[in-house]
This record gives sequence, C-alpha cells and structure tokens, in this order.
Amino acid sequence: MTDAAAPADTRSSSEGATGGPPPAGSRRAPAGPRQRRRGSRSPLLFCAPFVVLFLGMYVAPIVYAAVKSLYTVRRSGLGLTPPTEEFDPFGNYGRALDDGAFLSSLGRIALFGVVQVPVMLGVALVLALLIDSRSARGKGFFRLSGFLPYAIPGVSAALVWSFMYSPQSSPVNRMLEPLGFTVLFFDSDLVLWSVANIVTWSWTGYNMIIIYAALQSIPAEVLEAARMDGASAVRIAWSIKVPAVRGALVLTAVFSIIGSAQLYNEPVVLQPVSDGAVSSTFTPIMSAQSAIAAGNYPYAAAQSVLLAVLVGVVSFVFFKFTTRGEQE
Repeated sequence: MTDAAAPADTRSSSEGATGGPPPAGSRRAPAGPRQRRRGSRSPLLFCAPFVVLFLGMYVAPIVYAAVKSLYTVRRSGLGLTPPTEEFDPFGNYGRALDDGAFLSSLGRIALFGVVQVPVMLGVALVLALLIDSRSARGKGFFRLSGFLPYAIPGVSAALVWSFMYSPQSSPVNRMLEPLGFTVLFFDSDLVLWSVANIVTWSWTGYNMIIIYAALQSIPAEVLEAARMDGASAVRIAWSIKVPAVRGALVLTAVFSIIGSAQLYNEPVVLQPVSDGAVSSTFTPIMSAQSAIAAGNYPYAAAQSVLLAVLVGVVSFVFFKFTTRGEQE
C-alpha cells in the first residue's frame, strides 16, 4: 500500500513543479508586490499622453498668462531703449478695470449672451421637439439639415453672411426694395445683432442635436401613458419632455455662455466691411489681441485672466442656480 501511493504523490508534485494543472482544491498564490505595482502603473501609462498634452497645451499657457499679467511694461519717454517689465501685481488689472474700451467690450458680450443664448436655445428646443414629435416625417433629413450649418467653419460662415449684409450686394435689401426700406446691418446699434444672427445660425443645430438626444432617453411607456390619459401633444411636450431635458438645456446654456465670451471669428471677419461699426476692441478677446499687436503682452494677459475669472464665476452661479431644485 505504501509503495503504490508513492508514485502517485511523486507525479502530483512533479506536475505542480513543471507548470501542470494544480491539485484539486489548491489556491493560486497571491500576486507579489512587484506584480501589484506593475498592475497599478498600467492605467497611468495609458493616461500619460493625455496628461502630458493637457499640461503642456492647456495648463502651462494658463499659468504663464497668470504670471505674465503680474508684470507691467515700462518704456522710456523717447523710446530709444527697449521696454522693460517690472513686477507690479495690480498695475495691469487696475488699468484694465479703468479701460473704457475693455469695459465696453465686456458689457457688449454680456448683452449678447443675455439675448442671444436664450433665443438660440429656445429655437433649438422647438426644433428638437418638432423632430421628436410622433407625426414628424423625414426625421433624418431634418436632423442633418439642422446640423449642417455647424459643420461649416465659423470663418466661412461669417464670409458668406458678410456678403448677405453688404450694402452693395445684400440680397435681403434687394428683396426689401419694393417695400421702400432697407436694413442697415452694419449700423452701430444693429451690428451686434448681425453678429448674433451668424452665431445663432451656426450653433442652433448643434444644440438641437444635444437636446434631441436627451429626448430619446424618455421612456416610451411614459409618453404612451400620457396619451392614454388624453394629454395633447403640446401638453406632453410642456409637462413631460421639457422637464426631462432640463439637464441638456443647462449643459448647452453653460457651453453657450462660455462660447459667447470667446466671440472672435465673426466680428473679426466683419470688421473690414463694417465701416468702423466693429472696432478693434469689439469683444474682450479682440481687445486683448489689440494689446498683443501693440507689444503689451502683460496687459493682454491681464485682460484674458479677468475674462476667464468672470466667465467662470457666471457659469458657476448659473449652474448652481439652475440645479438648486435637484440638489434640494
């Protein structure tokens, strides 16, 4: 009996030593410290390219601009010597807050956002509801046609609209000639809304797609129950669909607020044909660009930092205000 059991035990131990199947009921040895460290490093290696690009292309310029804004450019009276930079933490910020052109650009952008953003999101919401309606036909075509303006680069769209606005070639004014009046798109009181029209035309379809995607997440049984209760299409849209896409509306509104502060391409393209209605400081970014053209990089950095802080505060307050009910 003892001699017969010995070969079996020897065979089992040899199989375990040579990598064969382990004996029944045995457990795998826990990973050593080196294997655990290697497993914890794998996610970091995958994220490393993004982290490097994020730090180099996003964080580093922000830090550099913030540090640069703390210096003031000093020039000699005759201009014979090169300008020097002196550490003055509040010099550029005080100048920016006392700069009438920069403050006017901030007020202009604030007015732009207060009017244009609600109008654009309202149109996007209505279009999304119409496409999502039960009786809608050709939904794919209307989604594509609504999104198509966003696919056109902003500069190209502004060039096309500059032709539409031109006093010499405007087809809009030609159609209005029989009625005896024309629209002065580049009038000083109207040029801001001419720019707003271009932005609304370009971005309404983008926001419509986001809202339409949120509408698709509404359970079909909820809508069917509302129809069985006798609710009309308008009542379903107002009482069920609009509250269901509140998160998408808040998201698009925050994006639109940030985009309004970054307004640059459209007014820059319209500036040469606007007869002076679009100045070099029409928007805050254009004002900072003017400071860069004058060689005053610290002052441009201070304007950019002020704009970023203001946009961040407004976006945070808006987000907290619109989500207050959900948090409670």
